[in-house]
Amino acid sequence: MKKSKLLFFKIYEKFYKMVRKSDAFSAYCVDAFGEDFSQDGFSDIEQINRILEFIPDREEVHILDIGCGNGKMLCYLQKKTGAYIHGFDYSSKAIESAKLMQKERAEFLEGIIGEIEYPPELFDVVISMDTMYFTQDMSAFVSQIKKWMKPDGVLFIAYQEGDVVAKTQNGDTTLINKALRANDMKASVIDITRQSYDLLKKKRLAAQAHKNEFIKERHRKWYDILIYQTEYASVPYEEFSKKMARYIYIARK
Repeated sequence: MKKSKLLFFKIYEKFYKMVRKSDAFSAYCVDAFGEDFSQDGFSDIEQINRILEFIPDREEVHILDIGCGNGKMLCYLQKKTGAYIHGFDYSSKAIESAKLMQKERAEFLEGIIGEIEYPPELFDVVISMDTMYFTQDMSAFVSQIKKWMKPDGVLFIAYQEGDVVAKTQNGDTTLINKALRANDMKASVIDITRQSYDLLKKKRLAAQAHKNEFIKERHRKWYDILIYQTEYASVPYEEFSKKMARYIYIARK
């Protein structure tokens, strides 16, 4: 499939070129998320630290991040655990940055969801932070991931409804949960919609605090995008939660 036809591809190529040099965006990430992982979403440090409890304390642990971006989150997990890190992303700009950042016990590949392949039963933990929406067939991709996981492997998914995919009734009725069930993967679900609402407000304040820095860097359009993205939280939570939802799924073979 041509990358140019994939969801948000052109935007992300520009995004990862921008974050490579933007001190304003780095400072914004620290204020909004607690760490600079070049986030374009909701991956705050609390959500990332949830992953740590599922990473085994043993030799030769392998972690895969689906849609790894520039690899900053994986490098953080590696620093905490010593794991061998793997990541792929469709953005060449992101993978260029990832390869420059970390070369020891690390593999970063340019690839597309549904097309890239890994050896069977390689990974102890597979992570998908807001990337399952990018597949054309969610159930087929979950089947592929399952093959890559070790028998005791864990699939950690952060998943949002109401923007890229339509909101369903609850965490049990989402497209991703249906895909997990179709592949006989047992999953627990944590509703973090309230935390996401609060984070949106925090993101907005953080962006506003660094507005002048964005402008000085001639990155005003990225500041405007951040403000636009946080408009969802301009309404009371009760109204927000009718249109938006966010969940974490912990799935096992």
